[in-house]
Amino acid sequence: MSEGDSTGESIHGKPSVVFRFFTRLGQIYQSWLDKSTPYTAVRWVTTLGLSFIYMIRVYLLQGWYIVTYALGIYHLNLFIAFLSPKVDPSLMEDSDDGPSLPTKQNEEFRPFIRRLPEFKFWHSATKGILVAMTCTFFEAFNVPVFWPILVMYFIMLFCITMKRQIKHMIKYRYIPFTHGKRKYKGKEEMGKTFAS
Repeated sequence: MSEGDSTGESIHGKPSVVFRFFTRLGQIYQSWLDKSTPYTAVRWVTTLGLSFIYMIRVYLLQGWYIVTYALGIYHLNLFIAFLSPKVDPSLMEDSDDGPSLPTKQNEEFRPFIRRLPEFKFWHSATKGILVAMTCTFFEAFNVPVFWPILVMYFIMLFCITMKRQIKHMIKYRYIPFTHGKRKYKGKEEMGKTFAS
């Protein structure tokens, strides 16, 4: 094996055709991701549409429940990371170095920074749905299970996890949802304008 093989180069020092193809494919994919960044609503509607198509497929095929359960666990994990602060206040409680969330009224305001940003949350959730959809085309992933037990397990796991997350949010006084900058009204004009 030559040195050029590990970096995608052929023996003569030029990149191989396969390496150039996948590099170009990655660039096109990244370009589409970059273009979709400002369209939050469209991205999430597309993801919900894919999710709906996946659910219909699983319902019609009457199988792949374990894949669906794994997808649900993965989405729950992503959602918890989306709700959590980047710097966990419980870990920063004892040490005074580094940023922390304000806990008192007179402390300085620090914005909420997520552990998993919205775009990465969307991207990972969409990739998870596409991987799960791909798994439904292979019979090897159709493990026979009693699906009501999986539903019950997922509901229990969701409730326990969200209860813990909400307690954490209350204890450290942070709200992961903000609706932008506050808007203050200026002084309203009391008189009529004069025409000159």
